Amino acid sequence: MKATLINTFKMIPKPYLLAIFLLWLKTIVVGFISFNITIENILQGIIYLLSPIAFIMFVVGFILLAKQSRRPVYLMLFMIVATFILYANGVYYREFTDYMTLPVLLVGGNASDLTTSIVALIQWHDILFIIDVIVIGAYLIVNKLKEKQENIEFSFRNMRAYFIFVAVVFILNIGIANIERPQLLTRSFDRELLVKNIGIYNYHIYDVYLHTTTRVQRVFASEDELVEIMGYMEEQEDQRSKDLFGAARGKNVILITAESVQNFVINNTVNGEEVTPFLNELIKDSFYFEEFYHQTAQGKTSDSEFLISNSLYPLPRGAVFFTHASNEYYALPEIMKENGYYTASLHANNGSFWNRNVMYDQLGYDRFYDINDYEITNEVGWGLKDIDFMEQSLEHLVNMEQPFYTNLITLTNHFPFDLDEEDHFIDPFNSNSRTLNQYFPTVRYTDEAIKVFFEGLKDAGLYEDSIVVIFGDHYGISSFHNRAMEQYLEKDVTPFVEVQLQQVPLIIHIPGMEGETLSTVSGQIDLRPTLLHLLGITVENQTIFGKNLFSEELEELVILRDGSFITPEVIYTNNVCYDKRNGLPMEEIQLCEHYFEEVDRQLSYSDRIIYGDLLRFEQSVTADDEEIVEDGPAPK
Repeated sequence: MKATLINTFKMIPKPYLLAIFLLWLKTIVVGFISFNITIENILQGIIYLLSPIAFIMFVVGFILLAKQSRRPVYLMLFMIVATFILYANGVYYREFTDYMTLPVLLVGGNASDLTTSIVALIQWHDILFIIDVIVIGAYLIVNKLKEKQENIEFSFRNMRAYFIFVAVVFILNIGIANIERPQLLTRSFDRELLVKNIGIYNYHIYDVYLHTTTRVQRVFASEDELVEIMGYMEEQEDQRSKDLFGAARGKNVILITAESVQNFVINNTVNGEEVTPFLNELIKDSFYFEEFYHQTAQGKTSDSEFLISNSLYPLPRGAVFFTHASNEYYALPEIMKENGYYTASLHANNGSFWNRNVMYDQLGYDRFYDINDYEITNEVGWGLKDIDFMEQSLEHLVNMEQPFYTNLITLTNHFPFDLDEEDHFIDPFNSNSRTLNQYFPTVRYTDEAIKVFFEGLKDAGLYEDSIVVIFGDHYGISSFHNRAMEQYLEKDVTPFVEVQLQQVPLIIHIPGMEGETLSTVSGQIDLRPTLLHLLGITVENQTIFGKNLFSEELEELVILRDGSFITPEVIYTNNVCYDKRNGLPMEEIQLCEHYFEEVDRQLSYSDRIIYGDLLRFEQSVTADDEEIVEDGPAPK
């Protein structure tokens, strides 16, 4: 076998061997440069070097089985496709610090709206991605005549030895990876971990497999799964806090989704000027949660809407708004409507973006005010500028039936953070990142727009009868800009700090109530039960994972979609447990291990609810429970 394998490699034309080497080398280098892959020990280094080679050799092996005249064409097609996979993920990673998935690729309807963002992510040195393609193409042309004369054909014996070698490399890669990271393939929500251990190409194959299996889950889902999950929910403590229950009863509810606003800008300055002067003042008369985390994944703003409406986690792949818009939900807008509220969402963008015009019906909104309901007088890349949006939205609110529940989604502070110079209230930052530099003026503009909105509420006579909730939907500055963030923050952006940068503001303003800054570790998933508590609305048999943040017996645990989590004592991310007192890794990780089972359970249960569309069984499960209570022994 060894001799046959050596002889087989000797027979392979040099352009094909060179293609294997160059594509392997490019994949490794791109991982370090574009994906920020880090190697912490020798074993991880071996795994990473092995991860792309089996796939590349496997495809080249099939190319060598083809007719000799077609091999160069197939090889070039393979090189181009592999390069596209690397480049597409590289560009995507620059903004989202994540890898593409099949559901993301299937969201073609958003492509036209993303043009400005995609162009901003392209850089001049991206030409380096295709150097190996050019080299191999030239080599194939030069060697074309020579290859024909040699008339190389591979026997069954040759190729059997070749593919056995490829299989051994693949098994070795997976085996060592599972030693380094047990249960690797069961933690599919951690794409960083998957790419690092099985390679970018195998990751995409695995992603297609996951997509196929998750589509099947609905077919085989049963009521028993929901019964199991609801049993877990019933174990949670009653989280009502008597002093604030119903504190905002009967008031209009106005949610303001502050696009891409992160918490590090609150009470902070750039060039000596406040970034959010109005919000800084508003906080003094509001409940301000200073450690509130976004929990979104690939769905970004739509994920934040899903979290807040349903108190379920978003999916690890794709956006629920697209992949499961036909599911049954018992969402916050529907609950509000049942309690006498008129429900509406206002967003001066295309109604089809993130599939809102379909998903909003499932969530229970009465009306969606989209771009067609606004006069686009002052446009930014994604739609109407925030000040104009707020002014025109006020006109819609004035004409609404009261009480109303509304969600206003801002636009100006969206990547790539373009804003006309005459709209700048502060100057840009000065760093090596244009993205971070421009971020501060757009955040400041959104802050001004919210100020205009509050003034309009008072002028319209709506202020005293309304509760206003302002929250950030997701990060604006990805880890791709960590070096510039280090310059601004004047400290290293470690994985510990990077998790803390996922904090977004949560400001709950109830006119007439004293403000309070709360250090409660909290997340977007907690906003629904907290809001219902303030409104004095009780919902029985809620299949939710969020908790009332005003509860007197609150277990403070925030779970991020990648499996990271935060408590008052620790931050766990990238398989490291950090002590929040000093930001350093803990030698003993018992404080983190205590939460592992709970984190996996919540993410798994939430995924099962969505993939299996389990809430369609909720009425029958609830009815069965009531029947048991009536006919069986009294509950203890």
